[in-house]
Amino acid sequence: MESFLHKLKDITTFIFDVDGVLTDGSVFISEDGIQSRAFNIKDGYALQLAVKCGYNVCTVSGSRSKSAVYRLNSLGIKDVYMGIHTKVEKIKLYLEEKHLSAEKVIYMGDDIPDLEAMKLAGLPVCPADAAEEIKAISKYISPLPGGRGCARDIIEKVLKIQGKWMTEEAYSW
Repeated sequence: MESFLHKLKDITTFIFDVDGVLTDGSVFISEDGIQSRAFNIKDGYALQLAVKCGYNVCTVSGSRSKSAVYRLNSLGIKDVYMGIHTKVEKIKLYLEEKHLSAEKVIYMGDDIPDLEAMKLAGLPVCPADAAEEIKAISKYISPLPGGRGCARDIIEKVLKIQGKWMTEEAYSW
């Protein structure tokens, strides 16, 4: 755990899958076919704080949920990629475009479509309820499940290690 915590000192970028990480993976469908998802407010707080503190925050999802885009944009996240079926290619491009070093990137995923993309990040991490294949490659497994605070868990750890947790930015939403 100590070497893991040491690596958090250099993190500049968070990449998150949406369904199963920022949500619990449930999709609610109304009678007229509209899909919706529930997002955790504590994860939302940490995500917007990471943006305000100057971190790159990116989401990549196979879903095409307009409500998810709306929620993520409302948190200040500009790099929201939806309808991505080959995540590894999108992440390679993202890292190149932003001139990011993989060692400074955390990718939190939960299922097989995240596997190859997670291998591109210096610190692949996952929620407690991730698929076994994802847990096997993760450097850290949050004690919290997807959609229930796992994103806050990893963001909070990074901000605390870097001395950015209880700063002026923390008190405004």
